[in-house]
Amino acid sequence: MPKTPGTKATDRTLPRRLAAAGALLLSATTAAVLLPSTALAAERETVTTHSGTTTAQERDRIDAYWTPDRMRLAGALVPEITPVPEDDNTPDDPRPLPADTPDPGAVWTHGGAVNRSVGRLFFTFSDGYDGSCTATVVNSANRSTVITAAHCLRGVGAPTADDTWNHNLYFVPGYRNGTKPLGGFSIRTMATSSRWDADPAGTTSDAVAAAGHDTGVLVANRSAGGRRIADVTGSQQIAFTPPAEGEFVHAFGYPKDRLNNPGGRYTGSRMIHCAGPARPGPKAPLLWGETCDMSHGASGGPHFARFDPGTGTGTVVGVTTTTEELAGGPAGTLYATRLGDGAHRLYDWAQTRAV
Repeated sequence: MPKTPGTKATDRTLPRRLAAAGALLLSATTAAVLLPSTALAAERETVTTHSGTTTAQERDRIDAYWTPDRMRLAGALVPEITPVPEDDNTPDDPRPLPADTPDPGAVWTHGGAVNRSVGRLFFTFSDGYDGSCTATVVNSANRSTVITAAHCLRGVGAPTADDTWNHNLYFVPGYRNGTKPLGGFSIRTMATSSRWDADPAGTTSDAVAAAGHDTGVLVANRSAGGRRIADVTGSQQIAFTPPAEGEFVHAFGYPKDRLNNPGGRYTGSRMIHCAGPARPGPKAPLLWGETCDMSHGASGGPHFARFDPGTGTGTVVGVTTTTEELAGGPAGTLYATRLGDGAHRLYDWAQTRAV
């Protein structure tokens, strides 16, 4: 997607903020270079970890930091002059959505478990600006594991570099109109594939994502009352199975394109739903997507197979990575990194962490 006119940031900082704040971006000059480098393909993939918030004092600071207006404006490129978006008061509809009904994008009004287990993931970039993605609580041994996109946690580069990882991570399940209906959870630790450790001078985030490595995992701290997150929100099934063309998939996310584009449709106030048959990206065949008008902010959101609209439960098989600008295909397609061996490795690591 093109840069927003009139923004003031360095050439290095602005693309990174845009990419991690929403769907991964791709410049016109790199659109045709989607295959991973030889070095990327040859290196053995491992788990790269990063410590988050471990003290009660720091958890309290992060909880206080994410005020209603700060959450509403997360992702604004110029928050100092961006109006606080109005609430989205689309009426809830308790009637279940008929199964396998295609949906190119609409506010999810049908309740169910997905309203509790999916939420907005907030963070602060190294330049001090705030962003957000989407994340999901999944079944795990520690009842504290959350899955999202790797580019929501960090950019490519040495994992020991202070500006590689995002800060102030805070997950708000069931986020709605600036509220924390189930509370907010700081993040104890996190991990991505070691493929994100690549030298940014030689390998871009786009290349790593196109190669199928855009999965990140989080281990959430307990609630203020001492409960594990899954005991508060419930959790979704997760699977690491090969995709099948035409498989009917439901995607959820918190896009916020209207914060920076007056012509955009969403402000991140409510969770958006899409559904349709999945297909591989012509330019990035390891990414699979369906018709959907979500963009920035939807990154990391779940793609469900076998989703039951009546209960709001399904099996997470992918996380949102990008739009057709990176992966190709028809306009208005939202692509996911499908969960495979690398994601399974991250999940196994996360669910064994104590909280």
